[in-house]
Amino acid sequence: MKKSFCVVCIYLWIVCSSAIYAQKQKVDSTRIYKIPEVTVTEQFRTREVRATAPTQVLSADKLKKLNVLQVSDAVKHLAGVTVKDYGGIGGMKTVSLRSLGANHTAVGYDGITISDCQSGQIDLSRFSLDNVDRISLSNGQSDNIFQPARFFASSGTLNIQTLSPVFKENARTNVRFSFKTGSWGLINPSIAIEQRLSKRWTASVNGEWMSADGHYPYSIHYGSAKEDSVSHHKRKNSQVQTLRTEAALFGNFSSTEQWKLKAYYYQSSRGLPDATVFYYSNPAQHLWDKSTFIQSQYKKEISPKVVFQTSAKWNWSYQHYLDPHTYNLAGKEDNSYYQQEYYLSASVLWRTFRNLSFSLSTDGAINTMRANLIDFPYPTRYSWLTVVAAKYVNEHITASASALFTLINEDTRTGDSGDNHRKLSPYVSFSYQPFIEHDLRIRAFYKHVFRLPTFNDLYYSQIGNTKLKPENTSQYNVGLTYSREICSWLPQVSATADFYYNRVTDKIIAKPTGNIFKWSMENLGIVDIRGVDATASISFQPWEKLKVDLTGNYTYQRALDITDSQSKTYRNQIAYTPRVSGSGQVGIETPWINLSYSLLHSGKRYTTGQNLTKNRLEGYSDHSLSAERSFSIKKKTSISLNAEVLNLLNKNYEIVNYFPMPGRSFRITLKLNY
Repeated sequence: MKKSFCVVCIYLWIVCSSAIYAQKQKVDSTRIYKIPEVTVTEQFRTREVRATAPTQVLSADKLKKLNVLQVSDAVKHLAGVTVKDYGGIGGMKTVSLRSLGANHTAVGYDGITISDCQSGQIDLSRFSLDNVDRISLSNGQSDNIFQPARFFASSGTLNIQTLSPVFKENARTNVRFSFKTGSWGLINPSIAIEQRLSKRWTASVNGEWMSADGHYPYSIHYGSAKEDSVSHHKRKNSQVQTLRTEAALFGNFSSTEQWKLKAYYYQSSRGLPDATVFYYSNPAQHLWDKSTFIQSQYKKEISPKVVFQTSAKWNWSYQHYLDPHTYNLAGKEDNSYYQQEYYLSASVLWRTFRNLSFSLSTDGAINTMRANLIDFPYPTRYSWLTVVAAKYVNEHITASASALFTLINEDTRTGDSGDNHRKLSPYVSFSYQPFIEHDLRIRAFYKHVFRLPTFNDLYYSQIGNTKLKPENTSQYNVGLTYSREICSWLPQVSATADFYYNRVTDKIIAKPTGNIFKWSMENLGIVDIRGVDATASISFQPWEKLKVDLTGNYTYQRALDITDSQSKTYRNQIAYTPRVSGSGQVGIETPWINLSYSLLHSGKRYTTGQNLTKNRLEGYSDHSLSAERSFSIKKKTSISLNAEVLNLLNKNYEIVNYFPMPGRSFRITLKLNY
């Protein structure tokens, strides 16, 4: 087992060494290379309407207009996304695409995935938007075949791209300062400094601190609709303090050779508010998180036809959970978990012909976990992923295909280990433009992939099951995309509509045993998911100094549990999945002030898999307004002031049952750029 992983490491070392040797070879600078334009433009950035699989992008400009504080707030505005939010600023927030579950969504940070073998879910509340340049979401996978193999190994990908230094004229230093304050004790300063070190080297440092007490009011409704059936409270134990710092070094040696090194640190201390159950309150649970990683990425265009890329990462994370009122022998639950990851990736892109390119990517990773639990097995996971992909592009057709081979070996210090796995995962997609004069496209994709059981699924005390099989997903998608420039004052109209079918088999669920306090993890679930995602955007400029942007999306999904025809949940909608959801945004830009309105809507959901009236959670709509004014003090200094009103109608709606969201609140942001 360990020998096989050593072979992987040696293989990756050989690939990296070969690339470094190749880049040292002398290149004839007098030789003229002719690169087909279509290949270059399609290689690194594809417009949303040209993508073969549904792709949504939130640029920095779009993010400014959405009245959002964290990445988790922003992705709520994307079609097909369900964000499970446990209330308040400090509540955990996870993202699920098309009802497949958060474990099936890969989260990337600057082109390298973030992993959590313990739970398999990435908490999006830890990511701020102050240093984010772009957020992209892809169902299936993106059209970019030149990326690490891990991005091919999930049912969908959320990629967070941070800002890279850009200097104007002869400037050598950029400074960005931001200060946010608002309701519920919010204080959130941040600063970023970018420095040009030389012609080839630049560096950046940024950090932020956030604190909030989260003591927002809410109401509990019970009994009849009379006034005495409502009690008013304030949210307790919802305080949060977070610190995030990043440092990056950029080496731009030429237009064909770049290198980036990033160090990241995050820590948080937050209370975990209890469910707002009547006559019950135990607001004492607390969670401490620490996470740090160092990652590096090097890219070299060895020739016009061959590009090499390698990535490496070391990650360490710590989580401490305390519940001082647990009914056990110790009288409390005080658990600490530690994770480490060593990761290395190498990729080669080969542009064989004018319209055809191939790629080969291979990743190796070692993940370990330890905890202060009794008889904890101290698991180690060895992962090797290799993918071969191809892409074809011409004026009418874009097509891509890939085959991913995954090798997983499990080991434990004590006790039984999980099973080893070897899997082959195929993917194919295409987009066809029938009329050259109209940007109307038909697209489709198919993907079969799986997600591994987490360390919690396999090894958690008295619950884990080391014989669990991976969850398997089959995804089918057929859609239409349209984009058109109509006239000078209505420059851009675009729309997409996608019909999809997903099927999850061997779904891992918690099953009760003979002891009501003891559950076990089993492969019992089958979920049938059918739905429609639609998006539309219009940008027009009726006058020279007035610009209006309108965007919206709509999702309909029927996600049914078809595990057991004798079960009470058979063909019922799975928990917390609305049939209908959507969002909209209006932005108005003028020389004096910029105005923005955003809407989030979710239909009714059910809190359990049994769709009874008593389990129904009513739908909600969240309206927000903002106004921004920017002006320049000097030639190189600009200031902007933004005022926001969030949840305008003051509704304590619930995304998760008994975890009310904040009502109406206010936020003011001051930004200074130098």
